[in-house]
Amino acid sequence: MPLPQKHQPATFDPAELAVVLSYYDLGVIESITRFARGSSRSPKVGIVSERGKFLLKRRAAERAHPGRVRFSHWVQTHLAAAGFPLARLIPTRRESETLVQLKEHIYELFAFVAGEPYQRSAEEALDGGEVLAKFHNAAEGFVVPERMEVPHGGYHDASGVRTGLCSIGSMLSSHESLAGNEGELTDLLQFLLHGYNRAADAANRLGLSAQPDRIVHMDWHPGNLLFRKQRVVAVIDYDSVRQSRTALDTANGALQFSILAGGDPAAWPDELDEERFYAFLDGYESVHPLSEEERLCLPHLMIESLISECVPPIARTGTVGRWAGFRILQMVRRKVTWLDANAERLISAGRTRAITEDQ
Repeated sequence: MPLPQKHQPATFDPAELAVVLSYYDLGVIESITRFARGSSRSPKVGIVSERGKFLLKRRAAERAHPGRVRFSHWVQTHLAAAGFPLARLIPTRRESETLVQLKEHIYELFAFVAGEPYQRSAEEALDGGEVLAKFHNAAEGFVVPERMEVPHGGYHDASGVRTGLCSIGSMLSSHESLAGNEGELTDLLQFLLHGYNRAADAANRLGLSAQPDRIVHMDWHPGNLLFRKQRVVAVIDYDSVRQSRTALDTANGALQFSILAGGDPAAWPDELDEERFYAFLDGYESVHPLSEEERLCLPHLMIESLISECVPPIARTGTVGRWAGFRILQMVRRKVTWLDANAERLISAGRTRAITEDQ
């Protein structure tokens, strides 16, 4: 049987745009163009007006919860006041409001920041780690208002990841990519579930569960950072911001900045780019040194992050982007196996580097 039809990217209706933009004081609008970057479920347009350049975004339906959006905006406002590099939120005509809610949709308007995509250099990884540490340092001083709705949790030890893994079999059962490989899929899902549980247990045993919750970005990857001359000029997309352990951000960032990918997932190397992996951690620790517990947890959290990232799209659609979910899961198994086999070496080498730099 053929794969299901690909999800069609969400778009703005012209009448919808006219209503939303009426909430903002942008002056005469010169042009509006579709902005294709980011999630296809969250349409965006670039706007040029007499008052500057802007980016309008409609939140994806699963992230259009008013209370959580207001928390995200509260964090961004405080980060901006602290001098953190981000795309500034534009208030509506009601100065105290930074979102527009129309029926089930929520809209946000940002000042446009020009930047370059990630070029996979160690210098960018170094700066990506340093800026994450600055995010954590800045956010540590924020006092969240008592009545504000604050999301918690993340990819670590999450029941939703386990439930998603258990549901993938039925989603993929009709995909032609699975023909003749039904037995392998069962073994593959059992391997990933066991690997996820083992990594979560190891992180908890090493002290992660005793660490305090702080404000974290929870989606720290190169696609959410804009670069210029290999330095971060803005951090974008705060849809996942919440309270959790900072180690989850650090581990996911180290994974995302060092993963070797591109083209057919079957050809992705098993290993990390270790130069970029250590560069990211060096950048982070130049501002915020890791505790021994955080360092020991890193490989286990990276395994959890790698598994959890692919589960929601495969459980929902059977695919990740243009790739069949079965092929993605095979790739994830190879990378999880490599991380598990090299965990102790990665930690030991990182500890040695940190001691050497201190001396």
